Amino acid sequence: MGGQGRRWRRLGAEVSRFSLVGVVATFVAVVLFNVLLHGAWLVEPLLRDRPLTAYVLANTVGMLVSYNGTRYWVFKHRTAPGDDNGFWAYVVINVATMALPVACLWFSRNVLGFTDPVSDNVAANVVGLALGFAARFYLFRQVVFNQPRRRVGATGPATRDRVEPGAP
Repeated sequence: MGGQGRRWRRLGAEVSRFSLVGVVATFVAVVLFNVLLHGAWLVEPLLRDRPLTAYVLANTVGMLVSYNGTRYWVFKHRTAPGDDNGFWAYVVINVATMALPVACLWFSRNVLGFTDPVSDNVAANVVGLALGFAARFYLFRQVVFNQPRRRVGATGPATRDRVEPGAP
């Protein structure tokens, strides 16, 4: 089970770190979404009648938090395409997968008629995020951070998971 076991442990570690980064980014986005849409104890809601705009703005901030954690912690041992460390590919995937929770929020509000904070959060931040989580992990791993870095002078699959000395 040697090589196969290492791959499963590495994948499990990546999923765990990805999940933790997702929790932090989601916390930031959920708090900002609720402040923008429903206000807080001391603030009037800035986007009371614009739930989709509030969701997109809050999740854009969450995406920036997520990118940094994903690039420099979750997949630090994998390469990213381009000089931008995969940032724009990451943005495109996030924007595309953001359609899932936005669609859930739209459906909840416009088809089911639910407009209360609990319904908004269940639709967008529970159902929608659950749908997007697996899609984002797969796409980030396969498209953005697609190859393990190779060790200097190494060849073959056994050395593909090693980080080059001095690599970020």
